[in-house]
Amino acid sequence: MFKRAFTSALAVAGVVATSLVAATPAHAVAFQTTAANLNIRSDAILSASVIKVLPGPTSVEVDCQKSGDSVTVPGRAATTWWAHLPAHGGYATVGYINTPGTKLPGVPDCPPDPEPPADDVTLADVQAMFGTRIANPSLVQTGLPSLNQAMRDANINTPYRKAAFLATLVHESRLEYNIREIGDTRLYGGRGYIQLTGDFNYGPAGRYFGIDLLGNPELARSLQWSAPIARWYWTVARNINPMADALNMGKVNAAIGYPAGAEDQRRCDSFKNAIRYLTGSVPGGIICTRPAAYAGDTSKLTRAQFDALGQTPGALG
Repeated sequence: MFKRAFTSALAVAGVVATSLVAATPAHAVAFQTTAANLNIRSDAILSASVIKVLPGPTSVEVDCQKSGDSVTVPGRAATTWWAHLPAHGGYATVGYINTPGTKLPGVPDCPPDPEPPADDVTLADVQAMFGTRIANPSLVQTGLPSLNQAMRDANINTPYRKAAFLATLVHESRLEYNIREIGDTRLYGGRGYIQLTGDFNYGPAGRYFGIDLLGNPELARSLQWSAPIARWYWTVARNINPMADALNMGKVNAAIGYPAGAEDQRRCDSFKNAIRYLTGSVPGGIICTRPAAYAGDTSKLTRAQFDALGQTPGALG
């Protein structure tokens, strides 16, 4: 049972402009924007992903508005209100809409965001598990709906599996869906929750989802694809849930694909912290070190090659 505090779920996640219906609801109200290039975000917070940039000034239709991050535009009072633009599938700050006040007249408030499912991981949960490793809470919050969906899709549904998955991602990306590996200028360098790396991963992941990751590697750190790609790596490129079930964090780390070293213990400590939070105690039998066969960099191995490392010659199963 999670020790959770109330946090609201973000209602809009992983939406691309091409999938949006351009029709305007009958109750929408017309306004004029004031910016030459206005960011339309997936939610009413400044860390939410920019799903498109709207040229302008131009006319827009607004069907509702919600309170979010405060924005101050020169010459105007600060506003926390954001307009939902149904034709563009996202939110724009009221600060760049031509209106005399800080809230739009004649526009209803958006319905409250639904609470997350009971088993979903919240921002409060990951902060309790990992402390200061959660360096950008609002960005982590933006990605959690898609991350929780990926966990459901991957059957990451037990405390051990959740602890292994989240401990891995907090070390790979600080649980920030759009992170790029610092200083990595390679075309297929680390991106996203699980820091997808190498054409040997971008190619198969793209084929699995039917997208061109080789031609557009930046998709790997988009709100739409970052979490599904992490799920793909966890269950398709590798089969990591059974390793978590066995409390074998050493093998989990080997499956992620980096050479053995001090980082293994740091990740294992995070795994223990997560289990302690999720269950109230740390079980015996956690394995933090790797067998010798897994000590090297396994990142370029196929799943079959990785699985074969654990097979003893002549053994069955």
